[in-house]
Amino acid sequence: MIFTVENSANQQIQLPEKDVELYVKREDKIHPFVSGNKFRKLKYNLVEAKKNGFSKLLTFGGAYSNHIAAVASAGRLFGFETIGVIRGEELQDKISSNATLSFSKAEGMHFKFVTREAYRNKTSEAFVQALKSEFGAFFMIPEGGTNVLAVKGCEEILAHDDALFNYICCAVGTGGTISGLINGVKGNQQVLGFPALKGDFLHHDINKFAKQTNWKLINDYHFGGYAKTNTALVTFINYFKTNYNVPLDPVYTGKMFFGIMDLIEKGYFPKGSKILAIHTGGLQGIEGMNRTLKKKKLPVII
Repeated sequence: MIFTVENSANQQIQLPEKDVELYVKREDKIHPFVSGNKFRKLKYNLVEAKKNGFSKLLTFGGAYSNHIAAVASAGRLFGFETIGVIRGEELQDKISSNATLSFSKAEGMHFKFVTREAYRNKTSEAFVQALKSEFGAFFMIPEGGTNVLAVKGCEEILAHDDALFNYICCAVGTGGTISGLINGVKGNQQVLGFPALKGDFLHHDINKFAKQTNWKLINDYHFGGYAKTNTALVTFINYFKTNYNVPLDPVYTGKMFFGIMDLIEKGYFPKGSKILAIHTGGLQGIEGMNRTLKKKKLPVII
């Protein structure tokens, strides 16, 4: 049976400014490893896999993928074999030095490392057929977990009482989480997405699933792109944890909250606004990022 959770609690962030209110929905507390939007995205995918008699899950991701770690953990919890198709052949000799891959392997995931060129064609019929020949029948979950079933799960993030908020904010990767939020909000609420990647392709991806138009992407806080960070972002993440007891990751939630706080400082939100930020988890990626920061002799995330 796939586990279910109650809606996450909202924690207020006590701001020095008194003209807006900021809360965070602590989806990161759902589960230590299958947390935040990863639980929401996987929930109905796992139900569908069980219903159709699949015993294997296959998915795709990079070396530090929250999604890879979550699928590995969910597979162990619910009795699925898991296969991770990993971008980068050179990583097959670096599993022990990579926190995400070593965790996923310990959870029972089998890896197939492919070149970056081959990875770009991962959804082609020929590539998928080759995987089926190698691994047998499997239930395939896309990179990042975003599909119709994932969006359905993310539509359950907001509770009835969350209708009082004027703005719902979330980090954006593949667009599944924000699509579910867009479908779940009231017509007078606006969803603000903070992409972790550069590029305009997300509008197209979100429009495939979103049923309302009351949303906007804020593209000013990606810090150079996916998995890019700097000392200013690390300093902010450590400040936020120390002052508000909310841990943030450097790929998604750290960038989102940096953006929200900057927009508040600049007066973006009208006086009296109530803002709800969704904590989408992703904290497992901190260890891997800290290893990179140490090599560069930069401050680390506490």
